[in-house]
Amino acid sequence: MPTLARYCPGQQNTAVNKIDSPAHMQPQLMMSSSFKVLRVGISFVMMCIFYMSAVDSLPELSPQKFFSTLQPGKATLAYFCQADSPSTSIFLEELNEADKPLQDYGISVTKVNCVTEETSRYCGSEKDLMKAYLFRGHILLREFPTDTLFDVDAIVAHVLFALLFNEVKYITTLEDLQNTENALKGKANIAFSYVRAIGTPEHRAVMEAAFVYGTTYQFVLTTEIALLESTGTEDIEYAHLYFFHCKPVLDLTQQCRRTLMEQSLTTLNIHRFIKTMEAPLLTEVAEDPQQVSTVHLQLGLPLVFIVSQQATYEADRTTAEWVAWRLLGKAGVLLLLRDSLEVDIPQNANVVFKRAEEGVPVEFLVLNNIDLIVSRVESNMHIEEMHEDEDNDIEGPDMDIQDDEVAETVYRDRKRQLPLELTVELTEETFNATVTASDSIVLFYAGWQAVSMAFLQSYIDVAIKLKGTSTMLLTRVNCADWSHVCAKQNVTEFPVVKMYKEGENPVSYAGMLGTEDLLKFIQLNRISCPVNITSVQEAEEYLSGKLHKDLISYSSVSVLGLFSPTMTTEKEEFTEAGNYLKGCVITGIYSEEDVLTLSNKYAVTLPALLLARHKEGKIESISLANVHTQEIVQIITNASLETFPEITVENLPTYLRLQKPLLILFSDGSINSQHKKAILMLVKEKHLDSLTPCWLNLKNTPVGRGILQAYFDTLPPLPLLAVVNLHSGGQVFAFPSDQAITEQNLLLWLKKLEAGLESHIKILPAQKWKPPLPAYDFLSMMDAATSQHPTRKVPECIKETDVQENDKEQPEDKSAIRNEPTGTLRTKHWNRSNWFEEAKKQYRHDNKEL
Repeated sequence: MPTLARYCPGQQNTAVNKIDSPAHMQPQLMMSSSFKVLRVGISFVMMCIFYMSAVDSLPELSPQKFFSTLQPGKATLAYFCQADSPSTSIFLEELNEADKPLQDYGISVTKVNCVTEETSRYCGSEKDLMKAYLFRGHILLREFPTDTLFDVDAIVAHVLFALLFNEVKYITTLEDLQNTENALKGKANIAFSYVRAIGTPEHRAVMEAAFVYGTTYQFVLTTEIALLESTGTEDIEYAHLYFFHCKPVLDLTQQCRRTLMEQSLTTLNIHRFIKTMEAPLLTEVAEDPQQVSTVHLQLGLPLVFIVSQQATYEADRTTAEWVAWRLLGKAGVLLLLRDSLEVDIPQNANVVFKRAEEGVPVEFLVLNNIDLIVSRVESNMHIEEMHEDEDNDIEGPDMDIQDDEVAETVYRDRKRQLPLELTVELTEETFNATVTASDSIVLFYAGWQAVSMAFLQSYIDVAIKLKGTSTMLLTRVNCADWSHVCAKQNVTEFPVVKMYKEGENPVSYAGMLGTEDLLKFIQLNRISCPVNITSVQEAEEYLSGKLHKDLISYSSVSVLGLFSPTMTTEKEEFTEAGNYLKGCVITGIYSEEDVLTLSNKYAVTLPALLLARHKEGKIESISLANVHTQEIVQIITNASLETFPEITVENLPTYLRLQKPLLILFSDGSINSQHKKAILMLVKEKHLDSLTPCWLNLKNTPVGRGILQAYFDTLPPLPLLAVVNLHSGGQVFAFPSDQAITEQNLLLWLKKLEAGLESHIKILPAQKWKPPLPAYDFLSMMDAATSQHPTRKVPECIKETDVQENDKEQPEDKSAIRNEPTGTLRTKHWNRSNWFEEAKKQYRHDNKEL
């Protein structure tokens, strides 16, 4: 998700202003060059309007008393109060909650009553009352708009960020990062972190770590996602922290080694991670592994002992160092000298694994390469994480919360200013005139619903990409305000996107709720579907991609139907299929007298289909004899799929619809070219027609680790090939790990599978994949709440039907028209909070009956 409008350091970082206190209290202008832990106090002054119902546990002073208590090295929060105002009560509650964590850092919080007999500029205009002021002694360091301090995390993060301006360097470009790295080579290590926005819980965690370790390491912070991409990080959705090992680097041309913290950014996790960075990379021991204890065990991390003997000491130490770098931050690595031990170790064991739990015996293992050792540790970590998640979820899901992660992200981004002016906001008065005057895309959303607001950002991103280039008008309707408009268009669930073109029925967008998929839908709808081709030359240009070259990036396949002029029924079937696939793939039709020229060239009998695969640069031909609309749609849909795709969360449902067993190659990174070549050769030779060959990159799709653990209980070495029969029996078969993945080996294994000579490693239970909570017809609940007649009907889905729109006053999607109660619109528009509360009550009531 996009970041919040953030407060960037570098702006007034060293600003020093004098308080308007009495003359005898004028401070000396003193400022420490850095912020030391528990060495100096901080005054943090908040000016806002006092509200009687707010929590009153904060100290309360008059302005004169407040100024008299300000001393160098002391901390105070002054809250200037003038009159009752309910608008600040929520903020006061957050501020009161922040009092205790701020006190832990020597920062106190106080409210100040603005009395008429005393004057202060902080008791002045309403604009002054909507800011927070940070002081050190009598020196004003920073002022914040109160809307940036939206919760406890934001308050603590902003305050510490302002105070730690020497310990935390904020950067925005790759050049800044490289300059910082070069400047610290041979001098100090770097803790580089990316957070999505200033004021998030992750930002607070980094600031709290910088408070403790800022004098030892140089903390570097960014909110620019491009910087994270430059580090080679593939999963850039979440906050990250890297440890740059720059202190040992003496050659300025050498890059600092980087270690990624793979756990979530919490204060505890960062503390544990940094402690492991401080520990020795490799330790030699000559005692019973059961008795060995290091800082890693204290931090809950396992120990890995590489067993060595005098004859192979140098090679073993080199191996141990490689393992130590691979497991840095995940486990402690020790070199165990077998020749000096008084305890017996199995002769064939070369690795000893010790868990962090007390009383658990060590494990003696035979692992023949570094990857196996790393996999063993990582599988143990994932199992522990799964157990922790099970413990946390023991009470079951909260049925009052739906799309909670989306809601949290939208809440954090709520201050981000979207360029809404790039889209036209429609109302009941303007909807009809707008969609009939021009081709329009309409987003129907609800301003109070998290998914709607998240998708609104993607919708605006599409508007930005299309600015000045599209004839399609992008518009939006807030159904919370104009429910009658949405009801007429058969919109009962949010968000929904529909396309309106003159003389055509509305077309609903059914793709992923993301920028790229929606952009593809809009761009491919620029042309008719199917496109009418009028000459052989134009047909060749169409198949080569020259005719619509600006759209080729959105459609991997161009489809051309070939028909003789007399094949009326066949042409109608194909045209219907093209209309159905509109916005998904480019289709064209050619039925001129010289159509045989094309059919002879591509060796196909009419009626026929030509599939131009632009990436592969080849054209396939398929006969359409006795093939009807639904079959044509299926042929084109299957043809548009990749031959050997990378499976992701987004595209998995598409390939599951093929109802074939999956042949999955699991890989921890990019796929091996030889493995890919072997599988594609089997595809070409038609040996895999009964399977869906695909591969899964665990770095791009981390959920793959959980899938493998479900199959094998522990994470196996990668790459790994498996056949998963999800649709019939649930059997999982694994390709033998001791065999190379070659064309010959794979073909032999598949023949054994077909003959029933291979045993499955797992049978998956038959379970349906359902959303955690049902979809709700929100408009029906609103109407029920308004009319005082609640309804229990919650439709799962309403499919649009093709109905010609004859109502010229208001274009309607008539598949399920509902009657709106009289007077409902005005109530919803001006008093939304009332019916929303009633809707939530009905929503909770429904959940209790599930």
